[in-house]
Amino acid sequence: MHIHHYVWGILLLLIVGACGLVERSPRWRVWMGLAYGVGTALVIDETAILINLKDVYWDRAGGASIAVALLIIAVAGSLLALTRGDRDSPRKLQ
Repeated sequence: MHIHHYVWGILLLLIVGACGLVERSPRWRVWMGLAYGVGTALVIDETAILINLKDVYWDRAGGASIAVALLIIAVAGSLLALTRGDRDSPRKLQ
């Protein structure tokens, strides 16, 4: 029996979500952020399987999966860049 790695990604996202409700220390937030990113990558990697519910990795839908994954990464990266821009620069007092 083969379990696709999106199953492990969803499981990891559930665990990180539960930990996020319980633990809020800065040290844990770093590790939870890393685990969340890994879980999300595991799910996004097999988008075509989630959409078609069959193994289409080497078909045209596999190309669509790659396009969707790149689009999600681009949008998420852009949002992070726009919302986290000037955190290191000193604040100006008026």
